[in-house]
Amino acid sequence: MSGSSTLRVSRSGALLLCATGLGSLTALAASNLVTGDGGRAGSPADLSRLTMVRMIYDSEGGMGEAYYAYDGRVWARWETDFPQGDDNFSHRLAQLTRINVGPVAYSRMLTAPDLGDFPLLYVSDPGYMVMSEREKAAFARYLTNGGFVWVDDFWGDAEWQQFANVMHEVLPGREWRELTPDHPIFHMVFDLDDMPQIPALPFASPGGSTAESAGAHKFPAGSLSDPQMRAWLDDDGRIMVLATHNTDVGDGWEREAYGEWYFETFSTKSYMVGVNVIVYAMTY
Repeated sequence: MSGSSTLRVSRSGALLLCATGLGSLTALAASNLVTGDGGRAGSPADLSRLTMVRMIYDSEGGMGEAYYAYDGRVWARWETDFPQGDDNFSHRLAQLTRINVGPVAYSRMLTAPDLGDFPLLYVSDPGYMVMSEREKAAFARYLTNGGFVWVDDFWGDAEWQQFANVMHEVLPGREWRELTPDHPIFHMVFDLDDMPQIPALPFASPGGSTAESAGAHKFPAGSLSDPQMRAWLDDDGRIMVLATHNTDVGDGWEREAYGEWYFETFSTKSYMVGVNVIVYAMTY
């Protein structure tokens, strides 16, 4: 959202997930925004549908920090699990609910002029996130105008603090709180007793720990064993920013076809969490 643009879609109408917009080639060259976007940042909004939208953001550092090599290519942090995970979730969301869901996920930068057409943004892997003053202002406007942001797949103390520092500047004076299982978001469609811990596929093994390795995350990692839902709330108690910490819900979506054991053990839980989050965002 930029300038004075506001949200132009009702929450109970067409909704959206995950915004991570893509800028010009010049902007990309001057930052760590490695693009695997496939042109999705320029896909026009369809206001009749819920579209998954991934937020594009910049990260600090070099290889292994702002970006990393995996599966035969280089990934920016913002595009972790994108687009396959977001596309898979779109498909399953359409199967599991009566929501009219777009079949292909989009991406947007916070400064995209049409950001207000997308009431919900999904953010992945923000442990090295940095934002310009213009992006922070756009983020704050988006939230003030009713936007909902879901942040996922960051582990340990240092990665949490990196994102919390950004939020301190985006929403000064507001503090995060832990959401306990009596919160409605745990029971919107599926009843969840707690926040499940979903490890990325390379860290998952039958009978092994579900916590990812501290060496794979920003130092000092601290505790990675306790998955939580945390949130920044508005004055009425509605979630503005939801964080699923010490868990990787998006990898559960992306890796659903990588074996029956992983699907049954982790992907099913990832979809339960995702459906609950989206239905909450549409009804609160």
